[in-house]
Amino acid sequence: MRAVELIAKKRDGAALSAEEIAWLIEGYAAGSIPDYQMSAWAMAVLLRGMDDRETADLTLAMARSGDMLDLHDIAPITVDKHSTGGVGDKTTLLLAPLVAAAGMPVAKMSGRGLGFSGGTIDKLESIPGLRTDLEADEFRRLVREVGLVVAAQSGDLAPADKKLYALRDVTATVESIPLIAASVMSKKLAAGADCIVLDVKYGSGAFMRTLDEARTLAERMVAIGRHAGRRVAALLSSMQQPLGHTIGNALEVREAIAALRGNGPADLVELCLALGTQLALLAGKASNEAEARALLRDALDSGAAWAKFREMVAAQGGDTAAIDEPERLPQAPVRYELKAAQGGSVHAIDGMALGLAVNALGGGRAHKDDQIDLAVGLDLHAKVGDQVAVGALLLTVHAATREAAEAVAPRLLNAYQIDPASAVVPPLIEAIVS
Repeated sequence: MRAVELIAKKRDGAALSAEEIAWLIEGYAAGSIPDYQMSAWAMAVLLRGMDDRETADLTLAMARSGDMLDLHDIAPITVDKHSTGGVGDKTTLLLAPLVAAAGMPVAKMSGRGLGFSGGTIDKLESIPGLRTDLEADEFRRLVREVGLVVAAQSGDLAPADKKLYALRDVTATVESIPLIAASVMSKKLAAGADCIVLDVKYGSGAFMRTLDEARTLAERMVAIGRHAGRRVAALLSSMQQPLGHTIGNALEVREAIAALRGNGPADLVELCLALGTQLALLAGKASNEAEARALLRDALDSGAAWAKFREMVAAQGGDTAAIDEPERLPQAPVRYELKAAQGGSVHAIDGMALGLAVNALGGGRAHKDDQIDLAVGLDLHAKVGDQVAVGALLLTVHAATREAAEAVAPRLLNAYQIDPASAVVPPLIEAIVS
């Protein structure tokens, strides 16, 4: 086989065989197929798509490109969660300790920022000293001893996906349903979790712009999981505005800490309770939704989830003083306020525009090896449905320089749609796919 032939075959709309996909992924992981050819193939997939069989074959090829963890000697059932990405999405930081505190061990591999959305690993690395690059034996030890681990993909777990994930971020091939589905599920299969809940987002701040696209992706991922013998459910959640009130790595960690301490934004807390409810049902921890939700609510209100988060941070080398006193987390030197030029109701917020602005401030990557500024980002003081007066504070920009803040100010103000008529707040959760 030759890579150029497989690129051309997919470019022309033909389906690749399981053998062809396995050969391509094995070659890319080994380095015999270069980035430029894999970029061309990924673009062909984005434009031409893949059928369900191809997507399943791609998922398994990427999962099998490295170690496949089996955690059953540590815990009879482990759980995991994945979000398809959205602006201000810090759910893992709250959900993972929440379900772990409720008796469900969490074995999670997460990614870095992708496109205009932030990544859980970048956010966690805002905590001084916290290590996310863990070897497989350490990953297993933390599952056993703490019941919670959130790690970056090691070179041994789904290495082909790790390479392709970074490549897609800088080649405009993120928004492909087969590539997203295969990327998500290959990590889940490799990490060994038995029960998986998927947060599939749609709207202006997500890669799936419409509900129909999100449903298609959710159904494909649930089918892959079922085929692999895992228990999987997916929530279709709205990203028609950013989640919570912060965007940016250290800022989102602070907001998650506030939620764990009982003072978080209502939409973030509600989404985590809904996702956790599905995990509790999948894991057999509850027989119905009311019982599952009560279990999670108790873990949050009692402080058990916060204690579990502190335990995880300490176990992964993080400075617990920095989370006990979140003002110790990275802070940008400049705070620049943006105010409403007109009064009325906030009808819409373009999440993508806000995410791209944070990238421009240094909070995201233009190239896969870029270093990012963990301190920059945005505080949102008004969300959809809120009434604002002329001159009311809409956003606070956290930036390295005043010039950087001023450069993104016009696009940030344009991201807000304000109208005299009353606004309808979109539902947070649209449906559950199981």
